[in-house]
Amino acid sequence: MLLPQELGWVALVSGLSVLVYYLTLLNAGLGRIRYKIPAPSHDGPEDYVRRVRAHMNTMEHLVMFLPSMWTFALLVSPFWAALLGAIWPVGRLWYMFGYTRSAEGRRPGLYITMPSIYIFIIGSIIGAVHLIAKG
Repeated sequence: MLLPQELGWVALVSGLSVLVYYLTLLNAGLGRIRYKIPAPSHDGPEDYVRRVRAHMNTMEHLVMFLPSMWTFALLVSPFWAALLGAIWPVGRLWYMFGYTRSAEGRRPGLYITMPSIYIFIIGSIIGAVHLIAKG
């Protein structure tokens, strides 16, 4: 099966998003080394806990982001999925760096990434209803 070329951009955004997720994992792991936190504990200094929360929150959002972006790409528009989706990895990096500095520092990155998820979820539902209604 030959895929439309536009899906390549969605795949690129997916790969970048998973790479950003990995960077949050690395950031948390480096915090574990820096503060000598033995596995499997997540207790430690606030700086360490913020790193772990940035990693876990990114994973929680990735679970909503990736499937909804792909569903949106297939049912609505791969172009708009890739364009709106490209905001997410940038915002999540901002989120990670901000959260690592302070709890309040996470907000700009969070506010940048949430609208694309909402658009993808709502757009996917509308796209699915439209596809079903076409019969």
